[in-house]
Amino acid sequence: MNHLIHKFKQLGYNIVLDVSSNGVHVVDDCAYDILDHVSAPMSEECPEELFAKLSAYSEQEIRDNYAELYELYKEGILFSADEYEKFSDTMMKSPVKSMCLNVAHDCNLRCEYCFAQKGDFGGARCLMTPETGKKAIDFLIANSADRQNLELDFFGGEPLMAWDTVVETVNYARSIEKQHGKNFRFTITTNGLLLDDEKIEYINREMSNCVLSLDGRKEVTDRTRSTMNGKSAYDIIVPKFQKLVENRGDKDYYVRATFTKYNLDFTDDVLHIRDLGFEQLSAEPVVTDPKMPFAINECDLPRVFSEYDRLAQVMADRTENKFNFFHFVVDLDQGPCAIKRLRGCGCGNDYVAVTPEGDIYPCHQFVGIEEWKMGNLYDGTFDHDIKTTFAKTHIYSKIGCRDCWAKFFCSGGCNANAFIYEGDIRKPHKISCEMQKKRLECALGLAVHRAVKEQS
Repeated sequence: MNHLIHKFKQLGYNIVLDVSSNGVHVVDDCAYDILDHVSAPMSEECPEELFAKLSAYSEQEIRDNYAELYELYKEGILFSADEYEKFSDTMMKSPVKSMCLNVAHDCNLRCEYCFAQKGDFGGARCLMTPETGKKAIDFLIANSADRQNLELDFFGGEPLMAWDTVVETVNYARSIEKQHGKNFRFTITTNGLLLDDEKIEYINREMSNCVLSLDGRKEVTDRTRSTMNGKSAYDIIVPKFQKLVENRGDKDYYVRATFTKYNLDFTDDVLHIRDLGFEQLSAEPVVTDPKMPFAINECDLPRVFSEYDRLAQVMADRTENKFNFFHFVVDLDQGPCAIKRLRGCGCGNDYVAVTPEGDIYPCHQFVGIEEWKMGNLYDGTFDHDIKTTFAKTHIYSKIGCRDCWAKFFCSGGCNANAFIYEGDIRKPHKISCEMQKKRLECALGLAVHRAVKEQS
């Protein structure tokens, strides 16, 4: 049985994470070094061999620190046992509770790094009809069993290009949700080019969350985000996003950037977006064919890691103009439920994507990969064998996850990236794993920093 810990230095703190209990400890140098030489089961008496191995410290210092570590061990928050694996195969199929509705397989931008082949997902450019949107609502209700709260994200391409379908789908869902005992929560992801006052008012009224796509500084955004007429996407988008957020009140949103090899100094982009007035931010690393000129490869990881460190330090030092960075948010008190810790986003099991033609896929990133097509709204098909495959895909069935310290935070990573770039949904994408682990160290470091500041 695993008794994993992970120790690291971040923001000047010696931090020890007990993987299974989620316990986070700040220790001094002596305790930090002792943990290089002990493991479970810990003996109550301090091992004599530690004195020779840790000659930089006095015997009393070693004894005192070992005693403190032993108390944490007895409390079950250091070298705790992994009690989750025995339940992993019992938590299988779940009702479908969330959907990515690809209302547009078309886009009014031609982003160089787009995973969806610049909006068309490798097929014909098309928009979803309202009829298909309504059928998607019916499918979600029919397959959600007794789940009351359902989620649907309007996605593309660019979903504002299919605005009538967005509105009619929402209206239809609202008209029938109560009779079925459901409550829909809608979100939308947009590049903002087609935003106007009417759409802003509607999004702020009907969408529980909205994701606003902007890569940062003007030169960064315009380098990879090409408009059809050659005008600056940045100049068009920024005022519209500012107006939307100014009128959004306390409803959720975040501005989502994508950083590439072109802007490995992405902290500057995050800070630029904050200076534009946005407080909820994200910067996602591009995941693409490693041969592409903008791809982030293993050789870039040290630079990326140093930039995450830089961003974490900026956030720790800030007393004004604070902001939330999506990947640096971690809940150490409650965190996700057990199923989510084991399985992650629910891709292909409790979450599916639907195309304009009504085809059903495990998620938006699987769209167009025919071997993973799960069915179609119009012919009533839905492949439960594929659903079972994803239900059984969790941190104990994925290669390398069982012994990884980050497993309960990342839940095994993205299944689509694993399949597309590693050839197997159970083989996590290596580069994504390494970046995720670094982000988690930064997130835990910031959580510790806030706790220390609150106590001082």
